[in-house]
Amino acid sequence: MKRILSIVLFFAATVQAEATSPKLKEFPADDSRITYVARTLVEDNTVSFDWTGSRIRIAFEGNYLAIKLNDSGKDWFNLWLDNPAGPVADQVITAKGDTTLVLCNQQTLKDRYGKKIPKQHTVILQKRTEASQGRVTVQSILTDGQLLQAEPVKERVIEFVGDSFTCGYGAENSRPEDPFRPEDENQNLTHAAILGRYFDADILVMAHSGQGINRNYNDGGRGYTMPDRYLRVFDNSAPDDKDAPKWQPDQFPVRPSITVIYLGENDFSRGRQPAERLFVEDYIRLLKEIKAYYGDEHPILCAAPRIEVFDYVRAAVEKAGMQNVAFTGIFRNSFVRAETGSAGHPAYPAQLKIAHNFIPYVASLTGWPLQDKAIR
Repeated sequence: MKRILSIVLFFAATVQAEATSPKLKEFPADDSRITYVARTLVEDNTVSFDWTGSRIRIAFEGNYLAIKLNDSGKDWFNLWLDNPAGPVADQVITAKGDTTLVLCNQQTLKDRYGKKIPKQHTVILQKRTEASQGRVTVQSILTDGQLLQAEPVKERVIEFVGDSFTCGYGAENSRPEDPFRPEDENQNLTHAAILGRYFDADILVMAHSGQGINRNYNDGGRGYTMPDRYLRVFDNSAPDDKDAPKWQPDQFPVRPSITVIYLGENDFSRGRQPAERLFVEDYIRLLKEIKAYYGDEHPILCAAPRIEVFDYVRAAVEKAGMQNVAFTGIFRNSFVRAETGSAGHPAYPAQLKIAHNFIPYVASLTGWPLQDKAIR
């Protein structure tokens, strides 16, 4: 996908005077008018998250908006101002350490609207990099006007459980021979984000590069796979951290309508594979975790990412014997190498093809009608 990214680095020192101006009002991160579409931890009026694709929606009246946060690493974000979250962001920004990101100011609005600037505005900020790049703690929101009620979490919510394919690893790149770079990762260009746009649904993304059901890529993180990671508030909690907060679904305002699992690529990485019995046991463990969260009626779609995994996934679904659990295969031969990015991962053209494969299954399992609109 050919794009010119407008990349702006904001540092706390450069905006300190503006941020402390008496003309600005400061609101706590957990203000009820702010919408978080993410697994979050709320402590002392701050809101923390690290899973890829996490979103913040803010509505305000005024000419200036900034967000004070701490990033434990260096994350990349997509930003939309007075626009829906389409495949191309209005701007791409980064955050590192303690910083204040200016999301909108007078000049931004003049460039957009000229002399006829509306009073009310909306901002969507999306974490496009995964948890390995950092954990975000939002401290407060600054504006020269007033916060308004942002769009709440949508009635339709799709939960995705996946690996680098779902993270958007290399999705901004068009050279499969290139190594990974954080700036090339963009969860907004994945099949998950595409399905969200197509069905007008919010998405929750539990995805981590290299993760498997029973075996991670090249046996990394032995003994800590997605069935373990899925239970955590934070993706990048240390495997041996017994005090790491556990996720509770009642912390999120809307229950997902469906869960899509797209895992197994890493279980078969580096020319090896797990025993079918062990894979099936761990897959059923993940299915039980999801059903325990959302109930027996909750639909789950299980997709195998390569031919070798298909029989394993089918065996897991059949042995589990659960209601509303379906399986399919969406393999690498559904896209070609010219449509891949870093390290041969699916770039946006390949992700579009993957999304096309998922759409009829999601529609059938949820009862949502197919839409007469472009898939993008």
